[in-house]
Amino acid sequence: MSNSESSRAAPGQGRGVVAGLVFVFEKIMPDPFVLSIMITLLVILASLAFAPQGDFANILSSWFSGTFGILAFALQMILILATGFAIADAGPVQRGLRALAAKVETPAKAAFLIFPVVGVAAWLNWGLGLVVGALLAREIAKRTRIDFAWLVAGSYSAWSICNSGLSSSIALSQASHGNILNFVEKATGHVVPLGQTIFAPFVIIPTILVVTVMMMIFIRIHPASADTVIFAGQAETAAANTHAKTTDMNSFAARAERSVLGTLLLLALGIAYIVLLFRKGEFELDINMTILLFLLIGLALQRTPIAYADSIRRAAHQTGSMLLQYPMYGGIMGIMRGTGLAASISKGFVAVATPLTLPLWSFLSSLVITLLIPSAGGHWAVDGPFVVPAALALHASIPHSIMGVAMAENVSNMLQPFWAVPVVAIAGIRIQRVMGYTAITFAVSLLIHAGALWLIP
Repeated sequence: MSNSESSRAAPGQGRGVVAGLVFVFEKIMPDPFVLSIMITLLVILASLAFAPQGDFANILSSWFSGTFGILAFALQMILILATGFAIADAGPVQRGLRALAAKVETPAKAAFLIFPVVGVAAWLNWGLGLVVGALLAREIAKRTRIDFAWLVAGSYSAWSICNSGLSSSIALSQASHGNILNFVEKATGHVVPLGQTIFAPFVIIPTILVVTVMMMIFIRIHPASADTVIFAGQAETAAANTHAKTTDMNSFAARAERSVLGTLLLLALGIAYIVLLFRKGEFELDINMTILLFLLIGLALQRTPIAYADSIRRAAHQTGSMLLQYPMYGGIMGIMRGTGLAASISKGFVAVATPLTLPLWSFLSSLVITLLIPSAGGHWAVDGPFVVPAALALHASIPHSIMGVAMAENVSNMLQPFWAVPVVAIAGIRIQRVMGYTAITFAVSLLIHAGALWLIP
């Protein structure tokens, strides 16, 4: 990005509330790695003061185990991003994105394109939505004078509904027999089918409303022409073949790299395994299966092994910041869980609940926990053991109570930079200006989701 983005003038009096939020976030919000250090200190102090097992030795051991315990999950997330990037980086997809972006001439048309496209992609799979949103924003920004941070924030806002979709780890875990996080099955012996969660009206309606309402709001909050910061058009390494050609193109090495046989072998292995799972009735769309599906689709679109390897190398350039972010939040997660701080927060909320208000209390507790434990699966491991028993004891709606946690994850992500890191990395923009816009999404989506939990049966 151009240095002009970080050297913008202070907002004038007429720039409005949204521009003021952008300015404030630029001034007070540090780099996400620095922010994670600050949150770590905050959690340590809170654990010392309030956690039932908040002694310093336990804090240290919990921090260490959390930091290194998240590495497997971190690699999974990086692979989801990388394999999703390889799909979006493939020729047919790139041509499709360029064709869509070529029709955009105004901020309004950009919003009308980004919100439904990214919303659908995110509903299908959160990783796909992240990658498609960031790359579509770049393609639009290359061709049209539209504020780049506004574009990226719009794509991230559309992505926010992912925890209400097919890749919702909370909904999937409660629908999966024998899942370690299926607290409903452990307590009742029954699973909660997706028809009662992500396909239920109280989830579908706010999902559509958030995408639609935020699309209309973003059309109105695009900055004035004088304040617009456009895409700087940095060198597009993604358009160039990064593989160094050090051998004769007719050599065995070069022919092997360009042969489709390697791709066909991997496709055959992957497809055969999926067919085997279907025949045994064991197919589940979990994180590892998502990575496998992304890998197979990307290989098919890229065609040759070397083309796919080059695409993954380009994707790896975008994942550097994630290597720092995930271990830091793993340490925070470890302290929260190991000291009992997260459990204390959750218990405090559900202790004052009634059958009617428990879904809202689970929603509010999730808002707090998500800011400190951004992984939906990780924070469900904290909230679930208290939300589910409370719902059973109070005879409250179990689907509403568990999805209250998932829907709050959608909302809090708009202020939590954890998942924004890969988006801004791909887009090539500083996160501060993006979060200034998504603060608006946080406020609006909070009202929509809370209202749906309260009013829709």
